[in-house]
Amino acid sequence: MTAISQGRIHRRAALVSTVCALVVTSLGLTGCSEDPDAGTNGVGKLSAADIQTKTKAAAGAADAVRLSGSVVAGGKSYRLDMRLKANGGTGTVSAQGASFQLLRVGEQLYLKADAAFWKNEDGKAGAGSDTAAADKLDGKYVKVPTGDPSYKKFSGFTDKDLLLDGLLTLHGSLGKDGHHEDSASGERVIRIEGDEGAGGTLDVSLEGEPYPVRLVRAGDAGTLSFSAWGEEFALTEPKKGDTVDYGKELPTS
Repeated sequence: MTAISQGRIHRRAALVSTVCALVVTSLGLTGCSEDPDAGTNGVGKLSAADIQTKTKAAAGAADAVRLSGSVVAGGKSYRLDMRLKANGGTGTVSAQGASFQLLRVGEQLYLKADAAFWKNEDGKAGAGSDTAAADKLDGKYVKVPTGDPSYKKFSGFTDKDLLLDGLLTLHGSLGKDGHHEDSASGERVIRIEGDEGAGGTLDVSLEGEPYPVRLVRAGDAGTLSFSAWGEEFALTEPKKGDTVDYGKELPTS
């Protein structure tokens, strides 16, 4: 190819780019013949139902995940920052001004909090109770027996499959709400929604595996972010000296 021919090609390309830029600016478009799915994992081209199926499958197959944000359950609002995998999870939960740590290894659930938490939790250590006993639990990992109501109440926050199965289902008729960029991670995502957003929205990554990135639950029931998919983390039982048996040591009113 001659230098003259190359020059003509470059000028033509520059002219096309200039015209494209003018059209984009004047009409508010995102680009000239730009494919928003170019260079992605391709799920953006699927139907909303297929995207939901793909992302639930990817989430279920991942070895681990970090989940953070807010969720309303049982009429109470909780702030979560949990790391989860198949055999348990660990992290922090906050509710009604109180904060505590959860740790589950296999079937064994531990709850760690300060004395103030135990003095108020379900009224078990309220006025007239053994404050000294509550103080003994301060900063300790309290073993929660599987038959105790607290086990059912809190263990769900440490159960990866249970949480994701319940959270990643949108309600109502599914649709797509276009391509977006996640404000926290900068990932390109495709957003799907239930009943035009009233049934919740879910942002799904267009980069690599189609993992969930951000969920806005229906009915103002919370907003959650997902990250660290597949990243291994330590999950071990606490030392014996840091553990108190719930059934024998928890103060009662």
